[in-house]
Amino acid sequence: MHLRHIYLIFLFWIIPSKAQSPYREDFLEFWEDYNQNFAYFSEQQIDWNKVKDIYLPAFDTVKNNTEFVKLLEQVVNELHNGHISLNTNLSSSNKLIPSGSDIYAVMNGSRFYISDVRNGSGAESAGIRPDMEIIEFNSKPIMPQLQKFLPKSASNYTPDMYSYALNMLLAGTHDTNRILKLRDNGTIAEYYPDHKEKANSNNHLLSFEVLSGNIGYIKVNNSLGNYDLIAEFDAALDNLINTKSLILDLTETPGGGNTTVARAIMGRFVTKEMPYQKHVIYEKEFGIVRSWIEYEAPRGKIYTGKLVIMAGHWTGSMGEGIVIGFDAMKRAKITGTKMAGLLGAIYSFNAKNTNIGYQIPVEKMFHVNGQPREDYIPPYSTKNSAETYRRALELAK
Repeated sequence: MHLRHIYLIFLFWIIPSKAQSPYREDFLEFWEDYNQNFAYFSEQQIDWNKVKDIYLPAFDTVKNNTEFVKLLEQVVNELHNGHISLNTNLSSSNKLIPSGSDIYAVMNGSRFYISDVRNGSGAESAGIRPDMEIIEFNSKPIMPQLQKFLPKSASNYTPDMYSYALNMLLAGTHDTNRILKLRDNGTIAEYYPDHKEKANSNNHLLSFEVLSGNIGYIKVNNSLGNYDLIAEFDAALDNLINTKSLILDLTETPGGGNTTVARAIMGRFVTKEMPYQKHVIYEKEFGIVRSWIEYEAPRGKIYTGKLVIMAGHWTGSMGEGIVIGFDAMKRAKITGTKMAGLLGAIYSFNAKNTNIGYQIPVEKMFHVNGQPREDYIPPYSTKNSAETYRRALELAK
């Protein structure tokens, strides 16, 4: 009897110890945070309950933080959008899109093509150009490699899921140099984008100049989250205040930013308070929808000339917000490709045991006309970055 009591005590001790695994706890916390706060389950067309069923048993076998991060990265891929990520990575982790990518590719049936190449990137320096067909990536066929990034919980794969998977694959990992086998006008060759230095290693917050025909040009260099950009933008615009027109280039803003910097920029171009974007939050716990329109107000000396905005595949988050804002205020002609399509406004969360952070799109973002921000396409639509610049010059004349 005494031995049986000891056995039962031991049994009750080991069962909770498995249930109390810190990695299991943190995954369940991650899952619940998304369950309560993620704003886009219907749009992403996945079964979040099924995600828990698929992955939870694997978290019981995790032994260290490295294994935990690798497994949680797989869960992140279920949601298939570049605005959903962890705040940590491993050397084996995939680069994020769009900030870590230099190629934008599309799928046409069972074939794959380069659609756009990031200006000043290693891919551009390596000679990769739009319309090249992708034959292999890292010496393997493309289609089987997409499975790693496609959601296991989805009943059917959507074009957005395939687009995410393809572009995540081509972004590559931090620890492996990429090899792309491409077909160009019937000729097949290998390209090595990570062996080439970036043509543009400009670390300035922005650059500006006066182009032929007295056209001002300001390019924001992925700095919309840096408050110092406000003063630099003001100085640049003041230098260009007497130009007949201005091109504002937002094609290199994949890293997002904040509304303070965005509003500081837009405020230099409006003469009265105007609505520029709509926010929506669904408070799931209470079944309540809260929405509001955000307004832009004039600031400083107003630029009154013609304004042209350039946008593209590497215009992300707050860059996308500025673009739809100028469109809503009818203050600019906007040209470019479809933008990064990053979902909503993100809030930061942390798992209690590992302290690993993750981003959740909590607020849905809309044009003031009701169109989801991620669906917006510039009125003066182009196929790639090079065409966008040429069209901007035409519009600015």
